[in-house]
Amino acid sequence: MIRHLVHLRFRADVTADQKAALYADLARLSDHIPGIVDFQHRENVSVETPLVRDFLDMFWFDFKDTSVRDTYLNDATHQAIGARIVDCLQGGAEGVFVCDITL
Repeated sequence: MIRHLVHLRFRADVTADQKAALYADLARLSDHIPGIVDFQHRENVSVETPLVRDFLDMFWFDFKDTSVRDTYLNDATHQAIGARIVDCLQGGAEGVFVCDITL
């Protein structure tokens, strides 16, 4: 199984409702792409403020395997949601950090 972790640095003007709408759209990908095992999103509550570097939000997907992850990465619906997320981040694509791990 692959866990796809995405850490986000939203602009200060992005509201909780806007974030919730983006996360809801991401969650619906579980019905759209077979092999997505789980989707979660959370706020970063770390007290190591200098190391957080304003990456205060995150989400992750658990994929059955790398082929499902690759399908997700190339999926047009995912790419459209991703573009909307990047538009809401400090510095655009500089406001996202992605990490994939094997579970």
